[in-house]
Amino acid sequence: MDNSASSQRSTILKYLNEHGSLTTLQCRDELGIMHPAARVNELREAGHKIVTHWTRSEDRTGTKHREAKYVSFHQS
Repeated sequence: MDNSASSQRSTILKYLNEHGSLTTLQCRDELGIMHPAARVNELREAGHKIVTHWTRSEDRTGTKHREAKYVSFHQS
């Protein structure tokens, strides 16, 4: 499995295109991307319109976290 930064960016973009938003925990649990903030920042630097909304959620252990929810805005 390719776990390069480039592959992680592609995975995030694909997920955002299909679902519209993605949280930090989803990135880690579902996509295996351990530092999504860095990849999202790189995508922004490349010109992608991604906004961060701050939410509260629980992980699998029930621990509450302040969590980023990334939302993509597509241009028509």
